[in-house]
Amino acid sequence: MSDNKNFNNDDLLDILLDPDNRAPIVLSDGNGKNYSFEQVAVIPLDREDEEQDLYCVLKPLDKLEGIADDEAIVFAVDFDDDYNAFSVHVEEDNVIAQKVFDKYYELLRNAAEEKRRK
Repeated sequence: MSDNKNFNNDDLLDILLDPDNRAPIVLSDGNGKNYSFEQVAVIPLDREDEEQDLYCVLKPLDKLEGIADDEAIVFAVDFDDDYNAFSVHVEEDNVIAQKVFDKYYELLRNAAEEKRRK
């Protein structure tokens, strides 16, 4: 999926960061077409400058060309310099997207190990 999905609404950030949210996330493309997604995870990744970037892993609920039914997509959450506005777009850097998925799988493994210990 090469089209970026952008959404500039503070409510979306609240929804993404709400661990209890189960409602679909609706993003619009540049042509005004809406796409629904299931939230899989929100993943912060450390950068070399000791800052963090925020990513979300979303699974399409609508059929998207080139995306299998069991695939999810990594979206980057970008903020302006003052952190007053943000946009969400498909992460097109495959190396970064793979790092996000690796971090997600690591978190799943850690949660499973912790559950076994209890």
